[in-house]
Amino acid sequence: MNPSALYALLSALVYGVGDFAAGLASRHNPPIRVVAITHPLGLLCYLVLALLTRETLPPAPQLWLAGLTGLVGMVAVVLFFRALALGPMGVVSVSSAALGATVPVLAGLLAGESLTAGRLGGMALILAGIVIFSLAPSSGGRGGLPLALLSGIGFGLFFVLLAHASGKGSGGAVFWPLAFARLASSAVSLPLAARRGGLKPSKVGLMLGSLPGDVLGNMFFILATRSGPLAVAGLLTNLYPVFTALMAALVLHERLKRWQWLGVGVVLGGLPLVTG
Repeated sequence: MNPSALYALLSALVYGVGDFAAGLASRHNPPIRVVAITHPLGLLCYLVLALLTRETLPPAPQLWLAGLTGLVGMVAVVLFFRALALGPMGVVSVSSAALGATVPVLAGLLAGESLTAGRLGGMALILAGIVIFSLAPSSGGRGGLPLALLSGIGFGLFFVLLAHASGKGSGGAVFWPLAFARLASSAVSLPLAARRGGLKPSKVGLMLGSLPGDVLGNMFFILATRSGPLAVAGLLTNLYPVFTALMAALVLHERLKRWQWLGVGVVLGGLPLVTG
């Protein structure tokens, strides 16, 4: 497996587990409160990592872009957490990913990224599998689906902006752009949360449990874009719903229908073509 695919799949894994914890936390807290508490903690983690690694501060335009990236990501996350709180996690997370995967794929192809016919075929299978999964009815209904689709567009834009804010392909900074992204989202989410229900959290353990997924997921995604095409990194990272759905099945006993299992099978069929 090539390094880019490995980093992207690791990103999907930690994102998926983190989203499961954050989704549960959002059933006991307003989504903006979850963001307002976890994003400043993420900011602290990135600052410590940037200082420990003595990473060079990027130019101002990249930092401004990182800040914009953080705001786009914040809106997407709030919509996504709300969708997770309203509907079955498996359907919500995969529906969001269907659009979240498409945006970076299109951005990469429009930027002239060169992909083999086999890899393009694998990407088409993965996208088809995600769509099949999201269209199949679930035993939990379709609550939160519109918000999930909107969050998917936001996540797709977040991944594209983050790749450029970190200096994709240039060996630039990893932790400083993420720190500035979290600085921007924290600066907006903290006062909003304070005005809408306050900052006193419920289920603190669930919030803290989502933090590693957020911190490591972003970091692994940047590493994936450094060693491979944005189209591939964005697509594989958006497989995180597989892990969210697995956690929901194991912990919450959410059941998947036959068509959803078919979608998973199609995704797995496309993976070797993309990661090879």
